[in-house]
Amino acid sequence: MSEKIQLYSLATPNGQKVAIALEEMELSYDAHKIDILAGDQFSDDFKKINPNSKIPAILDGDLPIMESGAILLHLAEKTGKFIPKDPIGRSKTLQWLFFQVGGAGPMFGQFGHFYKYAKDKCDHPYPVNRYTVETKRLLTVIDKQLENKKWLIGDEYTIADMALAPWIGALDKAYEAKETLELDSFKNISSWLSRFLDRPAVKVGLKVT
Repeated sequence: MSEKIQLYSLATPNGQKVAIALEEMELSYDAHKIDILAGDQFSDDFKKINPNSKIPAILDGDLPIMESGAILLHLAEKTGKFIPKDPIGRSKTLQWLFFQVGGAGPMFGQFGHFYKYAKDKCDHPYPVNRYTVETKRLLTVIDKQLENKKWLIGDEYTIADMALAPWIGALDKAYEAKETLELDSFKNISSWLSRFLDRPAVKVGLKVT
């Protein structure tokens, strides 16, 4: 069996964050594109790795791992990188990782779905209004957290930044909602995202699959 990690993914925000982590941690991996528009995620082979039929997923040796947050935590613990060793820093990192997985990611995704992808399928204003308000609320929370900080938990760059930043980027690049969400008004987020996007490993990871 290959010693390389096998990445099964697509360049969505959830897929990008795992590819970025692999690059940042300098882990050897093979990338396999799972075309979710073609239904690759429902194949029997893929469901052996992720029974929930979602990307990303990895194989680390004989261990299949699903859920992007769990993958990031596994990789950080495997390498000892990008997760603080002190209990307080570790707790803060996990809090913001779970904030992304349980809150920002799902809400931003629903916003993007109704705002861009379901425009011709839903003519009622309620879904767009609901998720616009919640997305802007979450952005306000993130912007406040980044006040006087280089990264989410302070001076240390962690898997929490890797998890959240691709979703922030998607609000502009994928969903084309810069004006609607008034993204330029979130100055702390803008500075943080620029620092993130300037990292060499991030530039590579964003393009994987």
